[in-house]
Amino acid sequence: MIKKFYKILVLLFFLPNILFAKSEFFEEGISLYKKNKFEDAKFKFEQDIVFNPKSELSYLYLSKIFNKQEKKILEEQNLKTVILLNPKNEEAIYNLAKLKLSTSDFKKSNELNNKLKSICKDFCEKSDTLKIEIENLSKK
Repeated sequence: MIKKFYKILVLLFFLPNILFAKSEFFEEGISLYKKNKFEDAKFKFEQDIVFNPKSELSYLYLSKIFNKQEKKILEEQNLKTVILLNPKNEEAIYNLAKLKLSTSDFKKSNELNNKLKSICKDFCEKSDTLKIEIENLSKK
């Protein structure tokens, strides 16, 4: 009985610190990202993911970092993870459609853009512009 009490006491003591650390890593990552300190930001987002494997926004920011570093494979992996965690994440769908377009995968880009168009709230205008871009590039 006493052991159980101590376990609960220890858990209650450390739980707020663990929860604080989770959000702290993400916030530090955002701050570093805004300062263009991409390697440091990447590390913070990865730390956030260790504590919260379903951190959709950390994966999204990792994809943005890999985009700036022109690491397309890693960018794509992280965008796909975001979409897996949240199939309605408009920014991830849009960014993946743009990435596919940049690799001349017009079919996949168009599929993603159609998906975006069916759910869009914030990215409707960008989806329309992307549709025109896909059509123009696929004609060449």
